[in-house]
Amino acid sequence: MSTTTLPVKQRTPVRPARILLHTFLVVTSLAWLAPLLWALFAALRPYAETSEKGYVSWPDKLSLDNFTNAFEQSDMVHYFGNTLLIAVPAVLVTLFLSSCVAFYVSRFDFRVNLFLLLVFTAGNLLPQQVIITPLYRLYLLIDLPGITVSGKLYDSALGLVLIHVAFQSGFCAFVLSNYMRSLPHELTEAALVDGASVWRLYWQIVLPLCKPAMAALATLLSIWIYNDFFWAIVLISTGENMPITSALNNLSGQYFTDPNLVAAGALLTAIPTLIVYFALQRQFVSGLTLGANKG
Repeated sequence: MSTTTLPVKQRTPVRPARILLHTFLVVTSLAWLAPLLWALFAALRPYAETSEKGYVSWPDKLSLDNFTNAFEQSDMVHYFGNTLLIAVPAVLVTLFLSSCVAFYVSRFDFRVNLFLLLVFTAGNLLPQQVIITPLYRLYLLIDLPGITVSGKLYDSALGLVLIHVAFQSGFCAFVLSNYMRSLPHELTEAALVDGASVWRLYWQIVLPLCKPAMAALATLLSIWIYNDFFWAIVLISTGENMPITSALNNLSGQYFTDPNLVAAGALLTAIPTLIVYFALQRQFVSGLTLGANKG
């Protein structure tokens, strides 16, 4: 009776380069998470304790009181509503307009299509700080009686929606045009032979095939527009009209500011973006490289 022995698989020795790589990744991750963890640590401690013992000390008490007080004092429900009123229309209008431009420059061969795409893309290269003064004066000059509460484009949600659409359309048009170029031209050619209109080509044939790209861009746009602070400060003057990122000013007093309370408020405002990211994580990650691997 013969016995057979299975070959023993030898372990591959761990290379020093791999150890250095993992060490670098761990250190980088901790450095990236350090501010967030420090803010969470401060938000769980009462201000009286940190003022007495300092922030670099062992806590005697951890509680959620700062989160409750921040939510109530800043009236976050109202400001969350303001943010939705700005972000949802801005995302939908941006995707619609940029997809129209991308469809035109990618599916039709005209002399100006490349120039048109360059113009939209160049809009993303313009520093926002350069146009603060002329844009501010323009918003004050545009009267919208009966449309906005202020009667002007300034100090209105519509003004923020328009500026977000203007600045985000270039990037979306660039990404979607690269994605649409990868689609087979035989689809649209066959539809044209059958008598389909240009609108039907766009709405019923090309756009449904772009759902992965649209989902990725919707995720990115939602996070970018939600986290905007710059334009809200410049184009909104009434506190009740500001989005959630500007509502943290309600937690700062005239003579005293509780840093622990502000940290709790900042963490609460970050929750919706985390929900969007984890719910659409696959589309979000694919959207980071979508324009590079399509075309």
